[in-house]
Amino acid sequence: MKTISVFNNKGGVGKTTLTFHLAHALAELGHKVLMIDADPQCNLTIFSVDSDAISAIWEPEDPYIDEGIEITRATASKAQIKKLLANTRSLHFLLKPTEEGTGEFDNLSPPLKLAKNLDLIPGRLSLHSYEEKVASRWADAYRGDSLAIRTMTRIRNLAEEYSGIHSYDFVIIDTSPSLGALNKVIISTVDGFFVPAYPDLFSLYGIRNIGKSLAKWKQDFDTLYQLISTDKRKQFPNRFVTFLGYTIYNAKKYTYTPAYKWNLAQAHLSFAEKIPREIKTYIAPELRSHITETELETPIGETAVMHTHNTFPALAQHYHVPMWKVPSINALDAEHQNTVAGAAQRYRDTKDAYKSFARELLKRLKNV
Repeated sequence: MKTISVFNNKGGVGKTTLTFHLAHALAELGHKVLMIDADPQCNLTIFSVDSDAISAIWEPEDPYIDEGIEITRATASKAQIKKLLANTRSLHFLLKPTEEGTGEFDNLSPPLKLAKNLDLIPGRLSLHSYEEKVASRWADAYRGDSLAIRTMTRIRNLAEEYSGIHSYDFVIIDTSPSLGALNKVIISTVDGFFVPAYPDLFSLYGIRNIGKSLAKWKQDFDTLYQLISTDKRKQFPNRFVTFLGYTIYNAKKYTYTPAYKWNLAQAHLSFAEKIPREIKTYIAPELRSHITETELETPIGETAVMHTHNTFPALAQHYHVPMWKVPSINALDAEHQNTVAGAAQRYRDTKDAYKSFARELLKRLKNV
């Protein structure tokens, strides 16, 4: 099992759209995939399921989240807890025993099935309180405190536990654009991550911020490994995260003559061509050592998913399916029927594009 994150310090680059479609593409290629929504804004969960389904997951958890696990456990019967755990639970609910420093639940609740080979651990808006615990317990980890180390590794370990039960090939963890404590432990403990970048100045600075933060995070983890016992190190992955590369995403296609490289308008191309330079300057060589010079210079999948899909992602989110499945929906809303019918083949063509992107990413994951 490989754990992956799609990460950019710059919001609004289509990260959740890319994560959702990458997961579906991998699943349709025959790989078993679990998505974990670790973004407190819950964008991946909102993209994946409707509000009624989210409410059905969140509402039974409310007492445990609001009043605390131990208090609610003390008043709930074994049958009630068993019923609660028999259904899909949010990531924050699964992390709540670690947040409070209590014993874990006896069983893992089932993930939410989205499609063949594809499951989801939904997010929850309250996840920010877990981030506060990560930050407050960081210093204790240097002393080898078991709860602090558990807090830092629990999301990674949940991915491993779920994979042990369900035989996932890939776990994709969605994150916020923040460089805070929660993303520090997620990005540092996944196997690899890549950056979707819109070709503009802000994405260049986002890559700089990521590189600087990674250097600091690695220094912190290296210090931690030196201070804690060999046995406690086993809770962490064998190596610090690997950078898998970047992709240009959601860029406007330039369709006029003369055509520019990657079919980008000149203004976009000038920024896109600066991305590899920023990576070389700010992301340490040891974090990207397995990527060839050509791979570093080239967006993952090249132009496969580079250009904007205009309104297609909005309809995909509306119906909670990947873009290529939108034309096959039998009960399209009346206001969408003509729009979708007129672009049905373009919707379907996105399937091959995302599968091509997924295959290229798999090549980069082989040596991780």
